[in-house]
Amino acid sequence: MYRAGMAQAAQALIGDSEFDRDTAVTLREPGVYDAELSAGWTIIHAVNGGYLLALLGRALGDALPHPDPFTVSAHYLTPSAPGPAVIRTDVVRTGRTLSTGQASLFQYEEDGTEVERIRVLASYGDLDALPDDVRTTALPPAIPPREHCLGPSDGPAPQIPGSSAITDRLDIKLDPATVGWAVGAPSGKGEMRGWFGLADGRDADPLSLLLTVDALPPTSFELGLKGWTPTVELTTHIRCRPAPGPLRVSITTRNLAGGFLEEDAEVWDSADRLVAQSRQLARAPRG
Repeated sequence: MYRAGMAQAAQALIGDSEFDRDTAVTLREPGVYDAELSAGWTIIHAVNGGYLLALLGRALGDALPHPDPFTVSAHYLTPSAPGPAVIRTDVVRTGRTLSTGQASLFQYEEDGTEVERIRVLASYGDLDALPDDVRTTALPPAIPPREHCLGPSDGPAPQIPGSSAITDRLDIKLDPATVGWAVGAPSGKGEMRGWFGLADGRDADPLSLLLTVDALPPTSFELGLKGWTPTVELTTHIRCRPAPGPLRVSITTRNLAGGFLEEDAEVWDSADRLVAQSRQLARAPRG
């Protein structure tokens, strides 16, 4: 079990970090929120899908009576760009233990036309009210110690066109067995594993887990494909509140067919608990 935190000059706190500022929403009127998509979370051609999921997750957390996302399913309709956005939420149902809502994020074209970027259906509850009973066959991913894994400064930068601004906001150390793509020697396996944290040291919470499931390089890189891997649909399950410290993320793809691939992600915390799971369907790069 890995408990040592990552070295940080001044660790940011939950609620007072770059992630929190960049996922902030402002209530305009009941159910309608204004937001600003930060250019700091872009990758290749668009704003990262996990960041967008966290942004809508924050709006839904304000609109619904329960505090924590349990399951969030998103359909990505058009690529998002840095700049102003509007989020419209709707409470579908409220119950004693769960509440369900939907939300859509809109941006505007140059001619003023409103375009829907992403639509979400989510159920929220209270993670602190869940029972402690755990029965599982799942095991944490086998990842070398963090000091033996590789980050952006440990080798030549891979030649991928477009923005990589998001990498400056993340602290990712990848399993060497999954970084052949970075030196032109992909393994051919649809696997990506690594240690994950935010660069400013902010600990994980249920909202940031929505970013975590979509923050590692896509498995398509290890399949020998370069370029943007746009998400079509992403469903995330938050299983429990993560303990402080770095996370371990494992992502696998078993089937690329018809120009689409699936990615199954697991996120484990420093207490060896499975804190989040996800599955997404993505369009394979054309490279």
